[in-house]
Amino acid sequence: MSIEQAREVLRIEAEGIVALIDQVGENFARAVELIMACPSRLVITGIGKSGVIGQKIAATLNSTGTPAFFLHPVEAVHGDLGIVDPRDVILAISYSGETAELNQLLPTLKKRGAKIIAMTGRPESSMASGADVVLTVTVPREACPLGLAPTASTTASLALGDALAVVLLNRKKFDARAFRRNHPGGSLGERLKVRVAEVMLTGAEIPMVGVEASLAEAVAELNRKNLGAVLVMAADGREMAGILTDGDVRRTLAGAEDFASLSLAQVMTAGPKRISADLLAADALSIMQRYEVTVLPVTDDARRLVGILHLQDLLGKGEFRFLV
Repeated sequence: MSIEQAREVLRIEAEGIVALIDQVGENFARAVELIMACPSRLVITGIGKSGVIGQKIAATLNSTGTPAFFLHPVEAVHGDLGIVDPRDVILAISYSGETAELNQLLPTLKKRGAKIIAMTGRPESSMASGADVVLTVTVPREACPLGLAPTASTTASLALGDALAVVLLNRKKFDARAFRRNHPGGSLGERLKVRVAEVMLTGAEIPMVGVEASLAEAVAELNRKNLGAVLVMAADGREMAGILTDGDVRRTLAGAEDFASLSLAQVMTAGPKRISADLLAADALSIMQRYEVTVLPVTDDARRLVGILHLQDLLGKGEFRFLV
């Protein structure tokens, strides 16, 4: 009984998030532009469960390049309004849109010149009517059987906050190096501080074949080392002629009539992206994100191969383990 009830709660919560997909439209884009154009900060406010969600959204925005802070609406009307700059953008969260404390606060903020974004499940509410932009987060139902405790609605608000943070992150081109600067004490931050040489795989761990190898031999090495790629080395054994990835094999299989008749040179990618062993892991992660790759050959100053780096090693999930 309890297991099925728990599963039903999760189904309802998931249903609420899925319902958001069709609600994201022009108003979401307007909210993003409003925040992008803001010369100051994003001030997030809400009370009760919505306030807790607002605090988490503020924390996510701060860590991903958008300055934000949480303002409690009751404290605001008792003196904390002094922290709000007229150039700020306000994100107010209330599912009903009729929270008295918020509806008392927002007109005051608007008179000061701040722009208001309302996140609510009721686009016809009092809060929404006074906002510059309305983000709708209507869910089909709450997981609470009484329909009283915010459950699916708070989950949906949190998810929409994450969507906002990620879109802003991409618009601002916030990369791994900037993330590391904002996370000097976190375990991921520590991993991104180290040099590529400290996390790369070397020697026999590097999947590689000579340029004269057959395609079948290269695929066998690819499977044997299980890194998702095999480096194809030039005749001198130090320079790279190319790289063969799982993706190269899949795409070729999908389009080739006779895969076995193809040569390695026909399938591999020439001139793969690479990184220097002296650069930071954060730099490697930035390259991987930019070019959507999970493997990087590592070379020295003379562009000779010295290792290979996999995304899992950067994230601490591979055979290498960071002791931080």
